[in-house]
Order: sequence, then structure tokens, then C-alpha cells
Amino acid sequence: MKKRFLSAILIGSMVLSATACGGGSGSDKPADTAAPKETQAPAAEGSSEAAGEDKKAYPDGTMTIYAYGQPQYLQIYFDNWLERNRDIAPGVKIEIVQTKDVNDAREKISMTYLSGAMDDLPTATMIDPVSLIDLAKGGIVMDVTDDISPQVPNMVDGACNDATLGGKIYGYPDSVRPQLLFYNQRIFDKYGVDPAQMETIEGWIEAGRQLKEKSNGSTYLSYIDPTSRTWRYYGRRGLMPQADAHIWDDQGNVVIGSDPGAKLAFTTLDTLCQEDLLFKSAILEPPMYDSIREDKIATFYIGAFWDEFLRLNVPETAGDWRVMKAPVFKEIGTGGAPVSQYWAVINNPDDPYTSLFQKLWYDFQFDNDARKEWVNEVESQNGPYANPVALSMLEDPFWKEPSDFYGGQSFREMEGKGLENSSKNLVVTPQDAEADTVISAELEKYVAGDQSMDDAIANMQKNLEAKIGKATIE
Repeated sequence: MKKRFLSAILIGSMVLSATACGGGSGSDKPADTAAPKETQAPAAEGSSEAAGEDKKAYPDGTMTIYAYGQPQYLQIYFDNWLERNRDIAPGVKIEIVQTKDVNDAREKISMTYLSGAMDDLPTATMIDPVSLIDLAKGGIVMDVTDDISPQVPNMVDGACNDATLGGKIYGYPDSVRPQLLFYNQRIFDKYGVDPAQMETIEGWIEAGRQLKEKSNGSTYLSYIDPTSRTWRYYGRRGLMPQADAHIWDDQGNVVIGSDPGAKLAFTTLDTLCQEDLLFKSAILEPPMYDSIREDKIATFYIGAFWDEFLRLNVPETAGDWRVMKAPVFKEIGTGGAPVSQYWAVINNPDDPYTSLFQKLWYDFQFDNDARKEWVNEVESQNGPYANPVALSMLEDPFWKEPSDFYGGQSFREMEGKGLENSSKNLVVTPQDAEADTVISAELEKYVAGDQSMDDAIANMQKNLEAKIGKATIE
């Protein structure tokens, strides 16, 4: 039975379209925070040693981790952490294997696990909530409830929400990032458009109309990617949660075709497209960099990750950008839904480094001095980083420091404020990995001009009913 279930996961994973993302010794850890319970060795320096174990070294070898995005910056922290913990890992190396995206990581892990080649599995993988729940249903990733539950009160609200299935937690939070609106203040000043109106979705759209008119059509409000990523960013992460939309009802029936929130979200996207307020450009690609330099794109919505994107790819625009909370729908009133990224530990009892990874995660989130040192190094290279999830660390003034890139505004502080009054994320079900491909395909046809938005929504409903039927609501 388990083999059949894993086969179903593998088949579902292999048809998914690609998506993208953004990611010592210290005295700042909370007094009531417990260290990982399942350990071979004592807690590393900076972690709790409540278990009182005798120190012993991990065996020589390589701990392999899967990650996507720009994991070379994480490698900096991981290598430095190893050097600080050579007493327990004298001959251990950490190798981060970069996967194409989260779907690629899930496919590789599913295939390897199903084949029984346990020695070829990584110790842990970076993962998003949909993929995490998919692997958890197949028993491929560890239930870490007992280990992480003591940390939950010490982390930002909802840090483990999207890693929870049936009351059990299957992932360690890497980051909890808000939806924000980045806007080019210089462009708004140039055309005399007031960015304050963008506190609402309706005002954001109106700002786009004004920019289009005053620039004679040369400046667009934002962008749209004609590939599968439109659903990921404008849909699942952005407009759908903010519109209180649903793919499934409480019984798991498909309702995306009739749900009022879904209609509001898709109608809003349709308005942006029909009024030609979005510049068509593949996300995170050189043509987009050029469009920014040419003042073609005035704002970026959906994702705090635009911070590292802008700093790395268009550093010459430093000082032009500002950031504000995600605009809200007037009739809903809640801001952007937080985007959580996790580390899942592979359910492999023969892996000698499981508890070593748990120690590494703990220090990354609770060792303030080491985290600040790493952030300073990464920021000097215009690399990606996120605020920590530990509440104690966020009290440090460091996380409110102003940034020259944002004209003296503190991006780190705004990242924290962006989590306030947030919308609830879409319910994550084991069927969502497949559902995402169905919905995304219809949006791709819409963006390409091959069907209307009404037709796209109707086809989503029809195809979800035919291919999936009902979702499992936990």
C-alpha cells in the first residue's frame, strides 16, 4: 500500500511545472527553549544542553542538503558554523546541492526514496508548504513535533502553521516573510503620482492608470510573467489569500469557479491585464533587469524577496526604492499573507547527521551574534537574507537599522511590520501540488491571450473536478 501511495506522489510530482522562490555562541536564546531531543551528540555551543548528554563527535563524512534559489549564501553560514563546532563535527563537511526549484527537489527525493536508495538521500531539504505536505503524506519527511514544539512560543506567530498536518509538524521554519509593495519613489516623483494611495488594491491600480497616462504608456505599474509563475505569485501567494478566496470548501469540494473571493482575485488580475498595466517579462531574468533600468516597471508586489532581487541585479537604482505593506482590498481589509519556507528532514533512520542538522537550524534561528555577522557579510554581496523567526532576536536594534538602498528607510523593520494584520494563507491540502499545475495551466493560456478570464476560471473548476475530485481537508 505504501509503495502505491509513494508512486502516486511521484507521478504527481513529475508533471508539475517549475516555480521559483527567494534565504555559534550567543546569549540571546530564550531561557525556556529546549534543544533538539533526538541527538547523538550534545547541543552545539549556543544551544541548550538540557539533555545533559556526554559530548561525542559525529562521524567523518558529508552532510548533504538540497536547496534552491541562491544557496551559496547559506553555505557561508553553514561552513562558519561547522568551524565553530569542530569539537562535535571534526571531520564533517556540508554540501548544499542546488536544485532547479522546489518541484525539482521534491521529484528527486521522491524518486530516490521510492527506489530504496536511502544512502543517496539528503539529510534535509529546503521546501515550501505544498511540497512539504505532499512528502509528509508519504512518510518521506520526519514528524518533528516533539522537537520543535517547545520553540513555537519563542517564534513569530504562525511560524509552523503551514508545516502542520493533522496536528503534527513536519518542518523547521527557515523564514516567515510578508507580502510587501516595493515602489520606485523617483518614478512617482517624476510623474507626480502619490504612492500613499497604494494602501489599497484599488488605489494601487489607480496609481498604475496615472503612471500610464502621464508617461504616455512607457511606464507600467508592475509586471506579469507569461509562465507558470503567475499563479504562484499573483494567485496562491498574493491576490487569492488577500481576497479571502478558496479553491476547496470545508468538505474538500472544488469551489474555485463559484467562490466570491476567487472571483475578486481573478477579476483584479484581469483588470490589470486588460488595462495594460503589467509589463510582460519573465521573472528573475535579464530582460526584467533592463526594464527596471529603463523605468518601465514602477512597483513590485507579492513577496519580500524583491529586496534581494533589486539589490543584486539593479544596484544602480539604490536610493530610488521604498517599501510599504501590501495593499489591501477595501472590502476585505487584511494585508498580504505570510510566505513560509521550511527545512524538512528526510525520514532516514540511517542518516548519521539528522541531529547535527537540527543543531544547525537551532543556532541559525537563535544565535543572534552569528546571524548578524552572516547578514552583514551577505548584504555586502547584495545577497538574499530574511529576518529571523526568533522573537528574542527581533528585539535587537540591528533588525531596525536604516538602509541606504531604501533612502534611509529600514527594510528589515518594514519586513517585520508587513506581518501585521496579515491574511490567512490558502488551506494547504495533499492535492494542492497537482491542483497548482491545473490552475497554472489555465492562467498561462489567459496571459497568452488564448482564453478569457471567465473561460480560465470555468476550466479550472472543470479540470480540478475531473482530475482530482475532492481534496483532503485536515
